[in-house]
Amino acid sequence: MSSKHPEHRGSILVEDARVVSHTAWEGGQYVITLDAPRIAARAKAGAFVHLTCDPHLPMRRPLSLQRVDITRGTIEILYKVVGEGTRRLSAARVGETLSCMGPIGNGFAADPQRSRALLVGGGVGLPPMVFLAEALHAAGGHDPIVLLGSEIPFPFDPTLSRHTAAGIPSGVTHAHPELDALGIVSRLSSGAGFDGCYAGYVTDLACEWLQSLGPRDLEQVAIYACGPTPMLRAVARVARRFNVPAQVSLEEYMACAVGGCAGCAVPVTTTEGTYMKRVCVDGPVFNAQEVFPESM
Repeated sequence: MSSKHPEHRGSILVEDARVVSHTAWEGGQYVITLDAPRIAARAKAGAFVHLTCDPHLPMRRPLSLQRVDITRGTIEILYKVVGEGTRRLSAARVGETLSCMGPIGNGFAADPQRSRALLVGGGVGLPPMVFLAEALHAAGGHDPIVLLGSEIPFPFDPTLSRHTAAGIPSGVTHAHPELDALGIVSRLSSGAGFDGCYAGYVTDLACEWLQSLGPRDLEQVAIYACGPTPMLRAVARVARRFNVPAQVSLEEYMACAVGGCAGCAVPVTTTEGTYMKRVCVDGPVFNAQEVFPESM
């Protein structure tokens, strides 16, 4: 479907996106697939869209991308109902059209010197990890292992993995079904007692896997993470402990999502000093140690 709106800022598009499918999961979670070929063609793992949830709501909502199908021209979004905007979005029906702005932000950059990618996702931070895992798998050159955590039922049907996962406790057996089908190793974590899941924080599971590696193997590891701020802060500590680089995708409230309002600015500390950076266009992906300097 062609857009009725002009391009914005040269790289961000506004596209009239038709709802292709919309599936409800437990815990107020939904997966919506939109026909947005121009956005799909440009989207990278870690980028997000700014979506109109209802024609009568003036404010869009920033939602991360879970999957992109360039051939079909579709983007897939996982979201959770947390307010009026997402509540109204949950009522969107197949065939309806939503105004979609994107792709926005700087996504993850795979480290060419470190072939073992540890992906850590928690809660609504799961989508970018699925996107990144599939992108790394398709590109080749990296060997991803994906650890996903949730305290509510997962927004997919966990499956008994067909793939071994060295360094993961033997009782942690369940995986993300689509990733498992692709041959990508994944494991799940939760404190809610779900079958086949690690009983604890996903960052603790990451520690167990990292502890199983020797010094030479650790030199090949880079961490990529998305989730709530306390989880990302813990990821920064884990990365520091094992002396591996980490990229984190931040979650912040946004108004414009294109850098104009600076309402999503966060302090970023480098060797040159501390500066305010906008999560929407300077991020949402940052060096973990630069946004959580207390972990340095």
